[in-house]
Amino acid sequence: MKKIINFTSLFVFMVLLVGCIGEEKGQLSRVDVQKIDTEGKYEDVVMITDSESIELLRQAFEQIKWDDKVVKMARKPDVEATLFYTFDENIPERLYEYEIWFNESAGTATIISNNENESYGELDKDNAQALKNNFLK
Repeated sequence: MKKIINFTSLFVFMVLLVGCIGEEKGQLSRVDVQKIDTEGKYEDVVMITDSESIELLRQAFEQIKWDDKVVKMARKPDVEATLFYTFDENIPERLYEYEIWFNESAGTATIISNNENESYGELDKDNAQALKNNFLK
């Protein structure tokens, strides 16, 4: 009886572990970007779908250093981006929304996410420039 309980516990643990690992490896399939002008007016949404841009954006977003702080910014973001992740062809895409502020003086970016595993993030100069180049073309 003890062996059955141990085996069942191990099996459940393995299923949970595999499920958690698989969840994080979603495929970035599309990014919708909406610029916000200096007066706070939203511009038209631009859809990014080409594989080269998607790969550059995926790499840049992987470099964000996330913190669990709750912050309130003094101005509206420069860009709002929605990232579309596909985890399984039988399951609808998951959307994660990001508000992004480009810090002109430091060359970095500040990001606030609606993803429960992310909240407030900072992006270094090189990756912030990659985002800016793709988002503000």
